[in-house]
Amino acid sequence: MKLDIVMFGLSITSSWGNGHATTYRALIKALAARGHRITFLERDVPWYRDHRDLTSSPHCRIKLYDSLRDASQHYGSMVAAADVVVLGSFVPDGAALGDWITSIARGVTAFYDIDTPVTLSQLATNSSACISPSLIPRFDLYLSFTGGPILQLIKGMYGSPRARALYCAVDVDVHKRVRVPTQWTLGYIGTYSDDRQPLLEELLLEPARRLPKHDFVVVGAQYPSTLTWPENVRHIEHLPPGSHAKFYCSLRYTLNLTRQHMAAAGYSPSVRLFEAAACGVPVISDCWPGIEEFFVPEREILLASSANDVVNMLSKTGELEHRKLAAAAHERVLKNHTAEIRAAEFEGYLKEVISQPANAPSVEAV
Repeated sequence: MKLDIVMFGLSITSSWGNGHATTYRALIKALAARGHRITFLERDVPWYRDHRDLTSSPHCRIKLYDSLRDASQHYGSMVAAADVVVLGSFVPDGAALGDWITSIARGVTAFYDIDTPVTLSQLATNSSACISPSLIPRFDLYLSFTGGPILQLIKGMYGSPRARALYCAVDVDVHKRVRVPTQWTLGYIGTYSDDRQPLLEELLLEPARRLPKHDFVVVGAQYPSTLTWPENVRHIEHLPPGSHAKFYCSLRYTLNLTRQHMAAAGYSPSVRLFEAAACGVPVISDCWPGIEEFFVPEREILLASSANDVVNMLSKTGELEHRKLAAAAHERVLKNHTAEIRAAEFEGYLKEVISQPANAPSVEAV
């Protein structure tokens, strides 16, 4: 099955301040390796235009458009003829774009929600610009970064014929063990967000204050200029994806923090979990429902809910345990969480749609 796939996404050209780009790059690379032909359509907006770290790709065609009218004029025939058309979350004017896509596409249509709990929160308050409740049943597939009970909600409350988990994944060609000196005891990659900042304060900045002889690092854009960092914490505004492996491998531990909507929904792993583990770096994470579906606590990942937890982990975990954590997490990622695995899952969902009559409900329970 070799398919022509068209994807509309927030951004593949810029990883600045968003995690969508690395997700699209990894998935598309894996799909292309399986023989599919992909065109990625991205709205040309100033923020990403000014921070592009990818202008072309050997794995897909990248096309930019200025507006829905521009997209319809230049790419309407492509969308209509494609075997699969995917609309990602947080695409500007996504609801209008989705209405157009589902009106003209003759192939399989899918909504790829990289922000599922946020999307559902906005749907509940009629504030979502990327999809509407009436639009969800028109997509053959609702592919969600969040699994667990929320899939039944998407099916039962919003009428999706098929709600399926398509979690984030890691490109193991980019994220892998490299030999670099250890520079920091604990590091974190993440764009600033108001709801995540208290966790960063509790699980990294406060431990840094209590462990003044250790060095810490935070990588991410949009942190307020008024924020005061402890003296032993370095802030780096941005690292391109190609530098992530060296960064992770320069850490003794990496920290994973989850936004409130994601933590409340559970079953929402961050790609940073998989990237760090693929680089052979032990992960300390905040706690949320379903995390044990992805890593076994205490064997493949460490869970912390307070600064005391982090301080104890950094101070008292022996070298043998440290190595065992890293090895176990690395093995788990290669077995369950690579982009190649996600591409195969994506294909399986498409086959499920193709094998059944249009608009028929799936026989597989969600």
